[in-house]
Formats: sequence, structure tokens, C-alpha cells
Amino acid sequence: MTESIKVEVAYALPHKQSLVEVSVPAGSDIEAAINASGLCALHPELDLKTTKVGIWSRVAKLKDSLRDGDRIEIYRPLIADPKEIRKRRAEKAVEEGRADKVTGGRPNPLKPKKED
Repeated sequence: MTESIKVEVAYALPHKQSLVEVSVPAGSDIEAAINASGLCALHPELDLKTTKVGIWSRVAKLKDSLRDGDRIEIYRPLIADPKEIRKRRAEKAVEEGRADKVTGGRPNPLKPKKED
């Protein structure tokens, strides 16, 4: 009898989340577990050739082996660069006077303001 392991496969959209527990033979890879979960049929937009996947929030390859209890996560592509978003937010805070231009922290109310 072949030993099997249980893993979870997760995929989330803004309006719908899918979490499927599957049993696969020991030594199976991520791709086999995703195919066994049926999520590709449920979400036809998934293309495993281009989609990034991970195990417990760590990026992994489709051919990586699984262990019992692993949680496979299928990641969606980012719609915005997180660095650019933070940069814009910081610039806006400086413009509005909510952040110090030099340190980026909150302005010190005791520090005298310089006249330009």
C-alpha cells in the first residue's frame, strides 16, 4: 500500500476563496497536488506555467516535494508595485505636513519652523 499525505491547496480572489484538502501519494510535487485539487477547473484563469506558488508563504517551484500538512498557496499577480505605493504615500504625507521631510517621521511640534 502506498503511503499518502494530506495537503491543503489555497487560492484566493477578492470576492472568492478556495481551500481544498487533498490526499496525494508521499513524494508528490506541488503541481500534482494542485491538479488533484481541481482548482484549475474551478478557476480557468489559472495558468500553472506563469502563476507563482508557495508553501506556507514561501515561494516554491511546481516540482518541489511535499510533506504531510503542507499548505500550497497559488498567488495572483500584483496589480501595483508595493514600493511605488509606499513612496507615493510618503510623498503625500510630506506634502500634507504629516511627515518630516528629512526623517520621514512625524514632525516635531516643538521644533521651530524655518521660513523659506
